Amino acid sequence: MPHLVRARALLGAALLLAAGCGVTGSSDVTAPATGSRLPPATTAPATTAPDGTTYNAADVMFTQMMVAHHGQGIEIVRLASTRASSADVKTLAAAVEATQTAEVKTMSGWLRTWRKPATAAANEHAAHGGMPGTSNIEIRALKAKTGDTFDRAFLNMLIAHQDDAIQMARAETAAGANPEATGLAKRIDESRTAQIAQMLTMLGQG
Repeated sequence: MPHLVRARALLGAALLLAAGCGVTGSSDVTAPATGSRLPPATTAPATTAPDGTTYNAADVMFTQMMVAHHGQGIEIVRLASTRASSADVKTLAAAVEATQTAEVKTMSGWLRTWRKPATAAANEHAAHGGMPGTSNIEIRALKAKTGDTFDRAFLNMLIAHQDDAIQMARAETAAGANPEATGLAKRIDESRTAQIAQMLTMLGQG
């Protein structure tokens, strides 16, 4: 299934305007679909961490899921350094890797402070929609590509991947109790939305 067909973030008219006419003429590019498969979030009671900060179940779920999601994203973008033909694609990939590596470090620190495991038990978040992600089959297929073919497949995959990050970030913004976690979620929403607009434009120029 094409990556963007399954993309589910709530990207509004502003994103489509930002992408402009870059989508036109690209046979494999479809704007992310409206709607989310993650159910509406509800605010859970807050707990006080040993350092005095507060957090709730939504903060823990967001952080555990996003750390894992970022790890997969880093795996994807690292492929660009040796397979991409476009300097712009390589630059974007390096920026994504640096940003997400720093975010993982920050979120992992929160989990240690909250005395929560770095990753959730299998299926623990299934009732909340599970963790959106890219399949290992898709990543293996991407590894087999090079040059222009890689660039287009990479951008399509990364758009879908960042789309999923937006979903999780918006769920955290709606239900989280920890100010740092909800603040990061807002920044992730904004930055990944901008990245998707940039990548849609790059695909239109291909």
